[in-house]
Amino acid sequence: MVAAARCVSPMANPLATASAWWRRSGLCPRSCIPVRTAFPFHRTLSLSSPGNAVLSFCSDSHADAAGSTNQNHEESPKQGHLKPALYLVGTPIGNLEDITLRALRVLKSANVILSEDTRHSGKLLQYYGIKTSLMSYHKFNESQRERTVFKRLQQGEIVALISDAGTPGISDPGVELVKLCVKENIPVVPIPGPSAVITALCASGLPMDEFTFVGFLPKHAGSRRERLLLAANQTAVQIFFVPPHKLLQFLQEASTIFGESRHCVIAREITKIHEEFWRGTLGQANKAFLLRQPKGEITVLVEGSSDLVTEALCESQIVDELRSLMTSGHSLSMAVKIVAEGTSTKRKEVYSLALRKFGKQPESEDG
Repeated sequence: MVAAARCVSPMANPLATASAWWRRSGLCPRSCIPVRTAFPFHRTLSLSSPGNAVLSFCSDSHADAAGSTNQNHEESPKQGHLKPALYLVGTPIGNLEDITLRALRVLKSANVILSEDTRHSGKLLQYYGIKTSLMSYHKFNESQRERTVFKRLQQGEIVALISDAGTPGISDPGVELVKLCVKENIPVVPIPGPSAVITALCASGLPMDEFTFVGFLPKHAGSRRERLLLAANQTAVQIFFVPPHKLLQFLQEASTIFGESRHCVIAREITKIHEEFWRGTLGQANKAFLLRQPKGEITVLVEGSSDLVTEALCESQIVDELRSLMTSGHSLSMAVKIVAEGTSTKRKEVYSLALRKFGKQPESEDG
């Protein structure tokens, strides 16, 4: 039995086209409805008149018989139409359904998949029935693996790089490998996917016309303070990755530098069951999370400064800032630079005051 349905154009039924591709690719996970049960058709498209097309559907048995004749032609070999290259594949940041068809095709076609945590990534591959072998690639073995991976790329293999979540290289391993490939003219192909930064920003309610992604802050207190001072004076939204056990520390330091009245959004467990967007000021966040230690991945967004002109500090305040930075290990010149960028006082004046109060200091490495 055959039924016919008219559509406005060959692309008017994208669901049918996507379903046919999904069936042929063999990527349909166990949890999804079998395509041939839900959409038992063999893809046949014929133009009946200009601007109109007839999409024919036939029974499952007919589809099997007709499809078998074209399967060898339509389905590609292991490497398919992919060129040998390093593929940076975006993967879900929580919900396994947040992955593109193209990403699945690349992961299935690759010769090897570089993975930050093979056990974690193995769950994703198992969910989609992908058999490609995994190779561990993380911050502790990145330098050792680099040459091995590069050699395989030179030999014409397809190498896919994924992280535990999101886009590889963004606060994750992969930057040095990409640099090496670019330097040696090995193609680097980005496969777009989920991003905690963009996902959190679009639902934050904060201005989205301009933002700065800071990522994880340094472990050293002085360097951390320096980075927060620079961020506090920017008019763009500042976005941070914060480990759950360091959230309170971040909020306390940010409140001191940004001010307690600065609005922020704390996005937690994005796309997962316990997804949460906490909104308020930094001062309110300090109180809210004082006795509560959240779990999961956390992205913190802080609104930009609304002050077009930064207020000048009095001499004693400048001296206090300089002393604090120098006590934390910064050289006099670096301390002057940081303080000058955070106030409307000219750098020459800050430097002159620093020399007067502290004298000429030996330069440290950051100077």
